[in-house]
Amino acid sequence: MKTYTTISALSAACAVLVIIAACSGKDKSEKPPAPVTAATAVSKSMPVQISAIGNVQAYQSVAVKALVGGELVQVHFKEGDFLKQGDLLLVIDPRPYEAAMRQAEANHARDTAQAKNAELLEKRYGSLLKEKTASQEQYDLAKANAEALSAAVKADQAMLENSRLQLSYCTIKAPIAGQAGELKVDRGNIVKANDTGALVTINQITPIYVAFAVPEKYLGDIKKHMADGALRVDAAAPKSDQPPATGRLTFIDNTVATSTGTILLKATFPNEDRLLWPGQFVNVMLILATQSDAVVAPSQAIQTSQAGTYVFVIKEDTTVEMRPVTVDRTQAGESVVAKGLKPGERVVTDGHLQLVPGAKVEIKSGQ
Repeated sequence: MKTYTTISALSAACAVLVIIAACSGKDKSEKPPAPVTAATAVSKSMPVQISAIGNVQAYQSVAVKALVGGELVQVHFKEGDFLKQGDLLLVIDPRPYEAAMRQAEANHARDTAQAKNAELLEKRYGSLLKEKTASQEQYDLAKANAEALSAAVKADQAMLENSRLQLSYCTIKAPIAGQAGELKVDRGNIVKANDTGALVTINQITPIYVAFAVPEKYLGDIKKHMADGALRVDAAAPKSDQPPATGRLTFIDNTVATSTGTILLKATFPNEDRLLWPGQFVNVMLILATQSDAVVAPSQAIQTSQAGTYVFVIKEDTTVEMRPVTVDRTQAGESVVAKGLKPGERVVTDGHLQLVPGAKVEIKSGQ
């Protein structure tokens, strides 16, 4: 009886060992599916565009200076006001220039009267010369005097016009429509004619320019697409929640900057909402054309190895295939795939580190 009991115990132990060995073999050969997130490649229209950093510039900027000197007696605007062309800005004390104009008017009147008298004398001596009752010398002297006074009248007229012009410079009006900046001189101060500093600067911001530079390699494409029509340009401030402003490319510089290998471009924006401000830095997107039926996948799906770029494509049996792809461009978190991917195919967007070709995957809920 003892012998049979020992054999039975050995048989049971062997059975347990066989089961454990079988279970251990199963764990080594079958790994659980790797959890991943996925997205589907789609076919859609995508813009062909160039991104750059731009600087906003006033459409026109005028530094208002005094053309005559004197006391600043009136200020007719507030800093930051939006002005119309011709609005009254400043008045410099006009009294010295009014006095100069009145003096010029008096000189002109005096010399005009004398010129008329000299002209009559010339005619009189001309008649007497014909009658031989006056000498040629007397006539010549009368004629020279008349001509001199006629020239003096012309000089007086020029002086009078200049004095009127100087007086008009005492009243300073807005030369353009735009926003007034900081007033540099307060009322009561003495200003100098043609001083180096501006009294105030006016910037026209509707419309407005955005200047930006792009590598010279794009110049041929830009000129080619611009020949087909105006190119659209989008501009937005960094971290702004506002939609980008839309404008048109209006200027290509006539030379490439050899120091940087870039070409300067300018776009004009209506800026009626005044979102763009002179001096501001913005993200610029120059749209050259629109590519229809482009194969697009999330940029997170694109991986890079020594052999090039690739994606993990999820097949129908939920295993993955490591497939090389050619990426044409990436923009706004999406990559345009020129070769290697078809619309409708699902690609892994997260969880790549756990994958090898042929590995089974489990797509996380909601993907």
